Amino acid sequence: MMIRARRLPTPSLPLLLLIILFATLWLGGGASRADALGQALVRSMAWALLGATILFGPRPRLGEARPVLLLLVAAVLLSLLQLVPLPPPLWQTLPGRGVLTEAAASSGQAQPWRPLAIVPGAAANAVASLVVPIATYVLIVSLRPEERRWLPRLMPALVVAGALVGLLQFSGVHFNNPLINDTVGEVSGPFANRNHFALFVAMGCTMVPTWAFLDGRSPHWRAPVALGLSVLLALIILSSGSRAGLALGAVGLVCGLLIARKDIRRLLARYPRWVFPSLVAAIVGLIAIFVLISVAADRAVAINRALAMDPAQDMRSRGLPIVWDMVATYFPAGSGLGGFDQLFRLHEPFALLKPTYFNHAHNDWLEIVLDAGAAGALLLGAAVAWWGWASVRAWRGQTSGSVMQGRLGSTLIGMILLASLFDYPARTPMVMAILVVAARWMCGEPEAASTSALPRDGRHL
Repeated sequence: MMIRARRLPTPSLPLLLLIILFATLWLGGGASRADALGQALVRSMAWALLGATILFGPRPRLGEARPVLLLLVAAVLLSLLQLVPLPPPLWQTLPGRGVLTEAAASSGQAQPWRPLAIVPGAAANAVASLVVPIATYVLIVSLRPEERRWLPRLMPALVVAGALVGLLQFSGVHFNNPLINDTVGEVSGPFANRNHFALFVAMGCTMVPTWAFLDGRSPHWRAPVALGLSVLLALIILSSGSRAGLALGAVGLVCGLLIARKDIRRLLARYPRWVFPSLVAAIVGLIAIFVLISVAADRAVAINRALAMDPAQDMRSRGLPIVWDMVATYFPAGSGLGGFDQLFRLHEPFALLKPTYFNHAHNDWLEIVLDAGAAGALLLGAAVAWWGWASVRAWRGQTSGSVMQGRLGSTLIGMILLASLFDYPARTPMVMAILVVAARWMCGEPEAASTSALPRDGRHL
């Protein structure tokens, strides 16, 4: 009797385009600066892929993840409204515009029509950046139901590939990515910022255990591979020099174990009860041993930076009171998206002057309120409220489709929100796309795609 070989499914056009998009993001989507060459590449590719899927792909099911769609539409509308020219009498009533009004009067010019955004070019760049999450959303909702289960395999592969780049940098290989404004010699992988890279790797610490037990399958060889990758990713976070990455890595490892704990328990059901806590303790101990070895070898850059930190000299803490004053000055209208750098120079006291510049508030929650005012605060609050509500559903197992993917999405967004308290990771195209993927996972699968009586891949009747 001859055994017929299993035929691999033919990927759809949206899946191929989504892979191309993430490959482009991995290559040039790790910078947040508007003048980075990678921005032109990533946005041009996003527009091209968006057009290709609309013209040649299946009709996207835009309402499939309605909360994500509504938040994206609201973000686009809020950004566009900041570019609408306002009549001088109305514009002059906005808070914080007095200096610019006096400048026009001093030069003898009539007050022009000006948009709400004080730096219109920066606001226009903010609008242009949203093509990446929009393209990601359209491609994801155009996938076939069975193809969406490939995403939890694709995302860890991107993280591991980026971590290997960081490992090469840590080993002493110096190279410069012309698409991003990275610092040669710094362990930042495909990102321009070591903190953003550490967050990226920390999210991998959560993705890897989920990948090992995806769809309730027996892990087989994936279990030891996941364990080895978790240790490797933890060590790469140490080598990155990111102090915030230490906390995020710990959160990622703990949440990864929590997401997969039932599958791990089921795998160890034939063994005594003490085996599971012993296994967890062994994993923690193994990581701790490698951390101690790194510290002893003076290779744990993140720990060294944490011990050497002087909060009084940290520009983030010194600049925070100025940022709060700016928020009070421009609220409730806001100063305009993307214009923090130019406006901080206007408010910067002489005591903070230095050769380098303060590009962001390093607290994206606060900077969103500064840029977009009350409207931005409401949109941010709505997004966080939805994330909290959907997270409760995911962790209680009430979402349709894959509960594991819902919990993974909840954790990834939570880590990005946490990192945004002291940085600005969501301003990079790569993290924007990950946010959309994670939010789509939290929405669950449509009932028609999740109530089939047939077994999933990897299971037997």
